[in-house]
Amino acid sequence: MPVRELATLTWEEARDLGRGAVAILPVGAIEAHGPHLPLATDVIIAEAMARRGAERLAARGMEVVILPAVSYSFAGFAAGFPGTVSVDAARLPGLVRDIGTSLGRLGVAALALANAHLDPGHLEALRCPVRDWRDDTRVRMVFPDLTDRRWGSRLTPEFKSGACHAGQFETSIVLAVRPELVRRDLMARLSSNPVSLSAAIRGGKTSFEEAGGPAAYFGDPAAATPEEGRNTIDILGGILEDAVVAALREEPRP
Repeated sequence: MPVRELATLTWEEARDLGRGAVAILPVGAIEAHGPHLPLATDVIIAEAMARRGAERLAARGMEVVILPAVSYSFAGFAAGFPGTVSVDAARLPGLVRDIGTSLGRLGVAALALANAHLDPGHLEALRCPVRDWRDDTRVRMVFPDLTDRRWGSRLTPEFKSGACHAGQFETSIVLAVRPELVRRDLMARLSSNPVSLSAAIRGGKTSFEEAGGPAAYFGDPAAATPEEGRNTIDILGGILEDAVVAALREEPRP
């Protein structure tokens, strides 16, 4: 069954979606990703995750639609870098809830969030509507949080080290899907920054600069390859697939 994009459907085609359809919402942010990656890196990764997850679900015979990405969110850690667009985190939960309610009226069985932005304020803003979701349409809200060990443990060594913002992990994915956007000459000259951003967050740091990333990157960008990126996208798609399948097996909340 082919994967479709909701925004390209007519209202009649949307009306005729199967009642068991799965909708996938890519979620990212516009923020600094080193001197070599575009501001939209998180959106690019989220869309790649959504596409691969949708393909894997469609191979199971499910009807899947991908929504336009949410490209703006709280980006406090990168706020000191030009081009970063940070919005009030309190705005995101209501947006996600409204999207879920609208899709529920179509009979969509699940709304899955394909998220690639790991700012702690943003993550909490996504956890909130999923945790508190109550709706009489009985649509499931699915969020495989990559900072949760059960999902993150499936990803690359650099990701698990916490030194993974605009490093080998993210740069590899962008090389795989949007290679023309990677400033390869700059990438090749960047030295590794092994500082764990996740450890810095646990230590109370609130910006990339405080955390030890004066150029807005953590990890080893020069080690990135498109081959690693393609493999990582497949893992991300598998995470999304497994989360959706598990959610659809659960009894809906009252």
